Amino acid sequence: MKKFDKDRLILGFAGPALALVVAFALSTLVLLISNRDPFELYRLLFEQVSYSDVQVLIINQAGTYYLAALAVAVGFRMNLFNIGVDGQYRLAAMVAALVGASVTLPGPLQIALIVIVAMLVGAFWAGIAGILKTTRGVSEVVATIMLNSISTSLIAWLILPTNFGDQAAGSNNLTTGEIPEAGWFPGLPLSPDAGEIYGFTFVAAGCGLVYWLVLNRTRFGFDLRATGASESAAQASGVDAKKMILTSMLISGAIAGLVGMPTLLGDTHTYSLDFPVGLGFTGITIALLGRNHPVGIALSALLIAFLDKASSPLDQFGFEKEIATIMQGLIVISVVVSYELVRRYGTRRQQQKVGEELAAGHALTTEKEAAL
Repeated sequence: MKKFDKDRLILGFAGPALALVVAFALSTLVLLISNRDPFELYRLLFEQVSYSDVQVLIINQAGTYYLAALAVAVGFRMNLFNIGVDGQYRLAAMVAALVGASVTLPGPLQIALIVIVAMLVGAFWAGIAGILKTTRGVSEVVATIMLNSISTSLIAWLILPTNFGDQAAGSNNLTTGEIPEAGWFPGLPLSPDAGEIYGFTFVAAGCGLVYWLVLNRTRFGFDLRATGASESAAQASGVDAKKMILTSMLISGAIAGLVGMPTLLGDTHTYSLDFPVGLGFTGITIALLGRNHPVGIALSALLIAFLDKASSPLDQFGFEKEIATIMQGLIVISVVVSYELVRRYGTRRQQQKVGEELAAGHALTTEKEAAL
């Protein structure tokens, strides 16, 4: 049994490790083909990490990515593909910013109100896809993609000055108005040059701990994983599969609602046309690379955040910033290929072990029969 656990642990690390090695090799090949020095690029990227301000930017971005990946991972553990995290967090952040700018409460209550509204909006938007799947059999992939488009249009309509938006004189930007200072989430100041780490980054780490505890130490988590592994088997054991599907989509959406909170409560204090987009799709990459494990997701979030922030000044040295995007795309491709190769190897390894155990049992039986 211990040996089996050891093999499973090795295979668990083999997938991400192989994916990173393949992505590194492919990135190097692409740079060589384009007549660029890959080692100079890698030197410049790692040089950026020595600057304290870049370190803070990486940590803050990683916290946001971590929440997005957790939202995706909850769906993955249920064998659901919630591709709508992007629309869920943007709509949640926008509505939460509207509420936060129009209501004034004592500090902790103001922050709690904004966070609760964001989670409720995210859960509601993801719940639409969950209801469509459980009642009409609509694929959650199709439903969430459509809901992403709808949320984009809905946000554009809500933020119009004729509705709920504000437009400063002489500016083309539209905002929801600024949240009062009582609703700002306190951060961890470092130095004047480095800035501060978003306070909500630590909340993101706490969400990862809750995610692990719920999935691995509760009956609900067991039912969720069992339903994801085999819906028919879960139903036969008394689990309401449809209820679990809807519940997991609601939880995934609620976590997605938190994705915009580090930026909203720690930096911009308003939702505008400049608010970050595309975080949900990055979360898919991170969840895959981290194999839906909170520690793996954290390391993957740091890696992707490193590529994002360390690549910003590359154009000053003759390298395009888009190289980091290419590297992230290569990581996605490498993850898919590497995990499939590791899965096939693991299957063959298990079959080999079963064959060896059967052969050993047959030999032992033969020896006993000979002795008799």
